[in-house]
Amino acid sequence: MPKLYARRRLSILAAFTGLIASAALFNPPTASAALPTPVSAATARTYLASLTVAAENRTGYSRDLFPHWITISGTCNTRETVLKRDGSNVVTDSACAATSGSWYSPYDGATWTAASDLDIDHLVPLAEAWDSGASAWTTARRQSFANDLTRPQLIAVTDNVNQAKGDQDPATWMPSLSSYRCTYVRAWVQVKYYYGLSVDSAEKSALTGYLNNC
Repeated sequence: MPKLYARRRLSILAAFTGLIASAALFNPPTASAALPTPVSAATARTYLASLTVAAENRTGYSRDLFPHWITISGTCNTRETVLKRDGSNVVTDSACAATSGSWYSPYDGATWTAASDLDIDHLVPLAEAWDSGASAWTTARRQSFANDLTRPQLIAVTDNVNQAKGDQDPATWMPSLSSYRCTYVRAWVQVKYYYGLSVDSAEKSALTGYLNNC
């Protein structure tokens, strides 16, 4: 009888542990966990004030001029590295492809369980970078920009949301999840400041307005 009671206790404990694990799987990570934490709003305002304001020029742009999804470690490229960083309970195969996990997209608040439903967004788009100074960079610097895991530049988000964003700046596109917008503009300004990129007048006006509400 004592042995049977012990087995029942173990069985109940196992079931309870399983419920906790399941709850954790569907509990999305906080938005700030999805990319390196951007600078504060006060710092972002200081950075923004120092950025050059200039008209944009797309002449000569090609996405191929920004080599991206390079090998980061072992068999893992940049995309796979961000998927592992931004997801919960991510399992990968021998080629570093995510076979299971859960991802929360802070742009729209959606949660996904298939890596194929996610894009890795360049927060400051490659074309936008080209327009605002990257056309004068070396290929090596453009590669560093396109694969930057240190600055808040790469983030896993819902694929069709990323495609709708395209190469737009904050004057014409912002995340639909309003609670994330302060994080987004702080990150945008930090990346532009670090890389010495310019802003156009409409972009600066939009950034100023959002930062003033952070």
